[in-house]
Amino acid sequence: MEVIFGKMTIPTDTPLVPRSRLLEVLRDCLNSCNSTIINGRAGTGKTMLTADFVKRCGWPVAWYTVGAPDADLSVFLQYLVKSVAYVCPDFGAKTLEAQARPGAFLNFPKLAEAFLYDLQKLDGPLLFVIDDLHLVYDADWVVPFFHRLLPLLPTEVHLMILGRSLPPAPLWRLRSKQRLCVIDESALAFTQAEAETLFASYGLTVEQARAARRKTRGRAAAMHGEAIRLDAAPGIGRRRRGLLYLVA
Repeated sequence: MEVIFGKMTIPTDTPLVPRSRLLEVLRDCLNSCNSTIINGRAGTGKTMLTADFVKRCGWPVAWYTVGAPDADLSVFLQYLVKSVAYVCPDFGAKTLEAQARPGAFLNFPKLAEAFLYDLQKLDGPLLFVIDDLHLVYDADWVVPFFHRLLPLLPTEVHLMILGRSLPPAPLWRLRSKQRLCVIDESALAFTQAEAETLFASYGLTVEQARAARRKTRGRAAAMHGEAIRLDAAPGIGRRRRGLLYLVA
């Protein structure tokens, strides 16, 4: 299998305005649960928020961005192993051994247990981010694999799952057992204070921030788009005011 290393690379983009409120929620999730799900449509800021958090959290981080072809469990497992091995060399012997056995892909929980065994052999903590998992939600192995994996994650391993839709229903039972934290789209939306901070960084007003938040419902990408549009508008943005300051 040809490995695409970009799928295992932490994104470099981070928010223009740190989402301190959400960063604190993620820190609490890291300390209180086995796993976290961040759910929201495209443009809600899931990936950018998580990329910002992993650079601040102080844990070793493995990152895996899922693609549609990864619905093939053999491909998915290869990337699971290689993503962790990218930061923890020699990881994954048990998983690869289990995957090679005849009939291995008829027993999804056993494959999850092999991966768990490898995680338990890690020397220290690990934050593992799986981005865009929604692309493989329809695969028949997703529910049995993750239903076995999530409750048994080692204490020093935390799994963050990012997706544009909620995971299949059986996984939600873990939330009631306080093993799973969930940050949904409503939580990802900009508050008024965050909107004002963002717009102030462009030299825009509180009133403009309030109007943009009403228009976009606080959706991160749309808020940034509105700020950029207003900033570029003649007589409105900071570029024009900046020129006046320079002249003065």
